[in-house]
Amino acid sequence: MTTGTTAGPGADAASASAPSASAAPAAPVAAAPSASPVEAVDRALLVLQALAPAGPRGLTLAELAGALGLNKTTVHRVLAALRHRGFVQQDPGGAYVLGAAATRLADDFLGEENLPVLLHPALVALSGAADELVHLGVLSGSHVVYLDKVEPERSVRVWSAVGRRSPAVTTALGRALLAYRGTDRRALAGYAAAVRGEHPVDEERAWEALELARAHGVAREVEENERGISCVAVPLLRSGTAVAAVSVTAPAERMTDARVAGLRRTMAEVLPPLLPAGLGLPPHLDA
Repeated sequence: MTTGTTAGPGADAASASAPSASAAPAAPVAAAPSASPVEAVDRALLVLQALAPAGPRGLTLAELAGALGLNKTTVHRVLAALRHRGFVQQDPGGAYVLGAAATRLADDFLGEENLPVLLHPALVALSGAADELVHLGVLSGSHVVYLDKVEPERSVRVWSAVGRRSPAVTTALGRALLAYRGTDRRALAGYAAAVRGEHPVDEERAWEALELARAHGVAREVEENERGISCVAVPLLRSGTAVAAVSVTAPAERMTDARVAGLRRTMAEVLPPLLPAGLGLPPHLDA
């Protein structure tokens, strides 16, 4: 979406007189149970709440006014203010949709700079529950970057550091991210080719790991990056797409199938209550 796009007065008039042909009737937006301290701000927030579920289809002025129980003149003034700051834009057909400034809020809040702070309590809780080393990572090109880690009381005998980069195709963190970012065989081959000079890659093994991750909600890696060390990771999803991943790392001798199944249940129980709004786990993780 482009924040600078502004339709002329004619578009407002057209949207006020008739709903768009493809638009379904908008569901009424419930007002706050008590009076807002700043009524104009409250109305602007209600407009944004109404437009968000409408998606790219948007809503006309008449539909918004009807949904909010306000007159068109009032809603039009609110829309003009929101358009000025790029929170709303109007398409050529007259419907209003969320602008880039509105959709960017969540992107900025859940950006890499904020994720370690937002997710650290979840990592601490998971490390305590699993009694193992826990990492937070994000995808950066063909690699995973470790943004945060929490170590258990006991020694895990594995070297790791915040800021470290590892090939995405050979790590549980990377596989969890790739599996939930629509990675197909062709894209996986590109990730593998990008790191083959620095790390041995078994492409068939990596693909099987991605398929299993999609099926079970968790990704695994067994001694592919360090002898004697194994990892299991779960993606953190926003609107169904992985934006980060959390892993548990332990000596391979402890990472039996039964142990991995237990960690899967632990992740499903511990992480969700501690994730910031907008992030979630695969719905079938606790199946």
